[in-house]
Amino acid sequence: MAETRIGIIMNGVTGRMGTNQHLIRSICAIRDQGGVALADGTRVMPDPLLVGRSRDKLEQLAKVHGIARWTTDMDAALANKDDRLFFDAASTQLRPTILKKAIAAGKDIYCEKPVATGLAEALDLYRAAKQAGIKHGVVQDKLWLPGLLKLKMLRDAGFFGRILSLRGEFGYWVFEGDWQAAQRPSWNYRKEDGGGIILDMLCHWRYVLDNLFGTVKSVSCLGATHIPERWDEHGKKYQATADDAAYATFELEGGVIAHINSSWDVRVRRDDLVTFQVDGTLGSAVAGLQRCYSQARVNTPKPVWNPDVPQSINFFDTWQEVPSNAAYDNAFKVEWELFIRHLFEDTPFKWNLLEGAKGVQLVDCALKSWAERRWVDLPALEA
Repeated sequence: MAETRIGIIMNGVTGRMGTNQHLIRSICAIRDQGGVALADGTRVMPDPLLVGRSRDKLEQLAKVHGIARWTTDMDAALANKDDRLFFDAASTQLRPTILKKAIAAGKDIYCEKPVATGLAEALDLYRAAKQAGIKHGVVQDKLWLPGLLKLKMLRDAGFFGRILSLRGEFGYWVFEGDWQAAQRPSWNYRKEDGGGIILDMLCHWRYVLDNLFGTVKSVSCLGATHIPERWDEHGKKYQATADDAAYATFELEGGVIAHINSSWDVRVRRDDLVTFQVDGTLGSAVAGLQRCYSQARVNTPKPVWNPDVPQSINFFDTWQEVPSNAAYDNAFKVEWELFIRHLFEDTPFKWNLLEGAKGVQLVDCALKSWAERRWVDLPALEA
């Protein structure tokens, strides 16, 4: 069986997401399975080069995971013609500048989102990549989560009938950092450092809504900084300048109404850290990251409003779990494999820098809606 190498410059993999999802559960997992299989039987083996600012972190990460190559010299890494692909999971604020350098060096691009902190920069990146003739992709991981794949299966099977609405709940309590360490880095709560839940999460909601329920046409969003003071990784108190909660309603193509609450200040009493309820004329479903429950029209109970007696229906018992009839791989790894096949076989891959720009567009419009306290329409972005 033939094997071919792909050199991947991986920037920003010393962070939590870069280490766990992209390096360990994607690239290392692909290497462990013998590479990515192409249609002709060839297997593509990733050969990562870890890039970052901390020599000690890079050296340790490479040693633990059996990675032969690492460097703190970004320019030297980009100059190496043997490494075709550049991946970035570092700071959103620095991403446009770093990606522009990689594009100028002739590298194909794969990156985390948001691709930029503003739409103008995001579109500029897309146009630079298009002009350079390189291939490019953006991480849209939630599309391959088991729960959302089950929702897609129900949609494709016509289970919902005409979809009416979607309700999403995302979030959990992130400790302030004084008496218990916070589960998220302090920069998330400083706008000047690229923080804010609207920038962080509405990029996700854009591709989830567009791909599963209908293109987003307009948004009404209210943000909030519910907890104004937090403590950083060194125990130092700081002012939270970024939004830590967002309450957004979306009008979708086809008349579907979606509402998604995103919050780092909410205590969880639901099935998962994120849940989506889809209601249609013929049935409804609720999905989390892994599991999905459905209720058909013929199985829908008939409650009667009476606040004077205890509720006699256990509503949770009236839903049926959608079975896991397929094998579900790690969502990040699935998209990595799709993109690598796209590089070698030119298979379709729609989740590019233009799709990434659409996520940033929704962020910009949501922030404008909050500032001006009104609905904001999203014009179509030209390819």
